[in-house]
Amino acid sequence: MRDSPPLLRGPLLSRRRLKNRAEGRALWHYRLRGYRILGTNVWAGGHELDLVARRGGRLVFCEVKSKSGDGRGDPLEMVGSEKRRRLRVAAESFLAARPELAELECSFEVVAVRGATLERVVDAF
Repeated sequence: MRDSPPLLRGPLLSRRRLKNRAEGRALWHYRLRGYRILGTNVWAGGHELDLVARRGGRLVFCEVKSKSGDGRGDPLEMVGSEKRRRLRVAAESFLAARPELAELECSFEVVAVRGATLERVVDAF
């Protein structure tokens, strides 16, 4: 019987751990500021929303980006026009499935995690 290779290995595993860690930090950043987390890694309209949070009459759709090294530019640069389009489609689908949230003020935010620092861009687009 042949041993099957592990599903996650090398750089893929490292990127996934980094992403999970960054999303966890973003989640706690919002929680500590009084936001209620409505969902993480929510799939809507065929696209993923990293974090959906609410505080009062404000609903936030948050994209989390992280980097471990200096290559490939800044995490904020990774949210281009196509990514913004996908996030809007996902947010519209999310809201269509939850009409009780339709009256809330919606905002798109990006959280960039660079090593030990976390930068939150409010009303990113």
